[in-house]
Amino acid sequence: MREKIWGKAIDEEGRCIHYHQENDIVALKCGYCEKYFSCYHCHDELENHQFMATDKDDFPVLCGHCGTKMNFNNYSKGHCVKCDFAFNPNCHRHWHVYFKA
Repeated sequence: MREKIWGKAIDEEGRCIHYHQENDIVALKCGYCEKYFSCYHCHDELENHQFMATDKDDFPVLCGHCGTKMNFNNYSKGHCVKCDFAFNPNCHRHWHVYFKA
């Protein structure tokens, strides 16, 4: 069964009102509630706590295209390790929000 992606006005691949380009298909896991969200903005607007970074080895990334869970090393390659769909290269700007150092 495919993991649910949470967010505001998300489409079938996890694009939300904040990030909705073709390659914005990465969902990220909050270390506190352990739900996958389309982005930290959606998380913080929908939950009663702030987004908490997740350990890089704890499969914190979900491909919105095929549903594959990835650790940070797989995700940082820039594309899904299963379906090869490219991720937004600007996601690196928010790595400090999503992943523990």
